[in-house]
Amino acid sequence: MHQTWRPMRPDDLDEVMAIASVVHEGFFERREVFGERLALYPQGCWIARAIDASALGYAVMHPARLGHPPALDSLLHGLDAQADCLYLHDVALLPAARGAGLGRALMNLLSELMTRESYACAALVAVHGSAPYWRSSGFEVLAPVTPQLRKKLDGYDAQALYLVRGK
Repeated sequence: MHQTWRPMRPDDLDEVMAIASVVHEGFFERREVFGERLALYPQGCWIARAIDASALGYAVMHPARLGHPPALDSLLHGLDAQADCLYLHDVALLPAARGAGLGRALMNLLSELMTRESYACAALVAVHGSAPYWRSSGFEVLAPVTPQLRKKLDGYDAQALYLVRGK
């Protein structure tokens, strides 16, 4: 099945929410969170589609400060003027889309965006046991974890990890 990433549009948000409800059970975020990220940083919002145009997944990235991810289900109210990394806020692929190269293609988009926007690193919070996948994509655990960061990670689950990758 041919699959590709394209820039997300506001009319994709219903599909984003439907995919999130399948992939991120237990990590609910309001539609407003996705809508705000898209409005603030559209170049970091992507949707994966099959050749038949069905939505297969999405990715939402935005600038942030290293070690300071936003809390789950929180609005940013603007981009951080002190941002020094590109934060992968959310990546979700439906089970049927996994293993077809969308992850590799997304990492290429991430690298291109990091270069274009002059970010030396990218960061994310790994949940659902996804850390091995992200490690295979060049991400490593940020250490040491500050008490502030630990509190935010605990808002996801006890196994959540904050991972970082350079260009």
